[in-house]
Amino acid sequence: MTAQALSTAVDYVKAPLLYKGKVRELYDLGEHYLIVVTDRISAFDYVLDPAVPEKGNVLNRLSAFWFEQTAAIQTNHVVHTDVARLGDLITEPELLKNRIMVTKKAERIDIECVVRGYITGSGWRQYVQTSAINGIKLPAGLRKNERFEQPLFTPAAKNDVGHDEDIPFERMQELVGAELALELREHSIKLYEFARAYCEERGIILADCKFEFGLIDGKVILIDEIFTPDSSRFWAEENYAYDIEIDSMDKEPVRVYLLGSDWDKNSKPDPLPQHVVDETTRRYVDIYERLTGASL
Repeated sequence: MTAQALSTAVDYVKAPLLYKGKVRELYDLGEHYLIVVTDRISAFDYVLDPAVPEKGNVLNRLSAFWFEQTAAIQTNHVVHTDVARLGDLITEPELLKNRIMVTKKAERIDIECVVRGYITGSGWRQYVQTSAINGIKLPAGLRKNERFEQPLFTPAAKNDVGHDEDIPFERMQELVGAELALELREHSIKLYEFARAYCEERGIILADCKFEFGLIDGKVILIDEIFTPDSSRFWAEENYAYDIEIDSMDKEPVRVYLLGSDWDKNSKPDPLPQHVVDETTRRYVDIYERLTGASL
């Protein structure tokens, strides 16, 4: 792969850096925020080397695509994604093109809104142990990767340090208020159902996803990212089956490589081999092009 990978944008943005996450960087533009999506990649709570070319490009453009597609269901924080409109604030506009999003400033609601259409991943592990997911009792005899009759809303309390905490809906109501919790659940499920139908038309299964919301003047707004390979679990329809680990359309090559290596799991892994980086780039580009019908 010949594309240049972006590990950080701090040298190219003339604005205060407010927050540096595993992938995204948040800058203060005064009235608005600037989000730059880098090519950094994380797995098992470690940010890995090297960065993966085109990853940030895919994540930002996919989010922009989905925010536009879903605006009628839920208002969102996007102001624009045009690097040229930032003028001298960006010293390398070609490098950051397609990686930036200027957004409204919202007060984040500290709940991760997770919707599950299929019983897999951590939901499956909960079910095996407790016959429930986030306190929702489920029928006996469900099989791994089985589709739910109705999508499940399984929130998590966000923690800036450590892992988010799965919580029952009743606990979410206590944390944010009953009325707001009901609104977030309703809109999360509507968003999921819209995207699931869209994906199915393109031979892709949207197994589960997560959303973040904020408040502006007391009104709910969708923030962060939406229906990207980092926030959603996509399966190719042709790979779907019960009782197996389905190869997801995201950074799965990285996870598979690390789990099969001699990594001690207690320290940052060694740099990823080039073939793993290349295959991960290919995965991200493939899901973008299959979902949007456009070439990256």
